[in-house]
Amino acid sequence: MKRREFITLVGGAAAWPLTARAQQSSRVKRVGILMPYPKGDAEYGARVQAFQQELEKLGWVHGTVQFDERWTADNMDVVRAEAASLIASNPDAVLATGGRVIPILIQLSHSIPIVIPGNTDPVGVGWVTNLAHPGGNLTGFTLFELSILSKSLELLRQIAPSIVRVALIYNPDNPNTAIYRRIFESGASPLAIKPIAMPIHHLAEIDHAVAALSDRQTAGALFPPDVTTTALRSDIVALLAHHRVPAIYSDRVFTKIGGLASYGPDRTDLFRRSASILTAFYEAKKQVTYRSSNRQNTSSWSTLERPKGSGLNYHLRCSRLPTR
Repeated sequence: MKRREFITLVGGAAAWPLTARAQQSSRVKRVGILMPYPKGDAEYGARVQAFQQELEKLGWVHGTVQFDERWTADNMDVVRAEAASLIASNPDAVLATGGRVIPILIQLSHSIPIVIPGNTDPVGVGWVTNLAHPGGNLTGFTLFELSILSKSLELLRQIAPSIVRVALIYNPDNPNTAIYRRIFESGASPLAIKPIAMPIHHLAEIDHAVAALSDRQTAGALFPPDVTTTALRSDIVALLAHHRVPAIYSDRVFTKIGGLASYGPDRTDLFRRSASILTAFYEAKKQVTYRSSNRQNTSSWSTLERPKGSGLNYHLRCSRLPTR
């Protein structure tokens, strides 16, 4: 199946003081890492490690780079405090993720390069002016084509043919919310699916939302990218299994712990490839401009065991789509 390219590199302004930094190649470079997940999160720990290991392959060997890791969990007060402390330490660059995290860093610094290993629509939320000439100090990858949300609905319908309602469960504080809802609602109409918006902030609200869906035997759920739901993934997967509600996620991390299905890019690969962006700043000593990636790594995953009596259709094979 031929798929459109969707991983996009956006480069920062030429005004970044990277040339001066690169001239001091012999000094130890400092890279800040800000993750809105708890220290010890195995999945995100592996993703950060993939970034660090790729940097080492690119020449950032032990003794030439120092990492300053900040793990905050999904607590925005802690995120703000750690972000301020990290920027005050004047690192050479910062690797960060999270739709509610990046705006904080943008406010704190207009010069330190901020590398984002995946964001939905940096233009749509106002972080950059456009992908070809973004300006500012952000660089990274777009997380996925917005059409992936529509495709996720199609896959969920194929897995659970009886569904006629699907809830989008999301944190409304995420700046990408309006984009998610618009694409979700437009994608639901051609499938004769009634879209239901279910904003949440914490586990109790997620529990209430899932319980409400379980009263309708024809309802399913879709989880777009978000720090809150990803951080609570174990509880979410357990709740959906308990209430027998079919759901599809945007991150494979859910299916790795028993979630029904996921559709989206390889997040670990995006972290790994972020090392190349950072390296390009120092080696090229110039602005990295927008380009499309040749790699197409949209993937669909599902758990292998069908719950007994679930009525789910596993004639559809949900596995990794081939990389071309």
